Amino acid sequence: MHTFLLTVHVFLAITMIGLILIQHGKGADAGAAFGGGGSAGSLFGARGSASFLTRATAILATLFFLNSLTLAYLTGQRTSEKGLIESLSPAPVVQEQQLQQQQKQDKASSLPLEQQQPKENAISDQIPD
Repeated sequence: MHTFLLTVHVFLAITMIGLILIQHGKGADAGAAFGGGGSAGSLFGARGSASFLTRATAILATLFFLNSLTLAYLTGQRTSEKGLIESLSPAPVVQEQQLQQQQKQDKASSLPLEQQQPKENAISDQIPD
């Protein structure tokens, strides 16, 4: 259902873009007033194409809006499905690193206080002299 509605949504969007692009702008009427207009014997009549295209665009815009609301509602009602990334378990390398860190922490906490290295000296030990 969701895939079908997405397909309809894309089709409505492309059709609406096409209809909007073939319509005449407001400035086209000014040119017709000075003798540059087309003939009244066109396919849709003198104003027939403008009203037809305007109505078709309005209908498609309404369908697009309703389809958008339906898609938003259905997406909100979906159960939380895990995506591909969330469904994968962590990589074995990451698990191994975590295990090594845990073992180091366990060893450090089991040493007597005299043998434990202070945290602030750990950074200075890594800097070469």
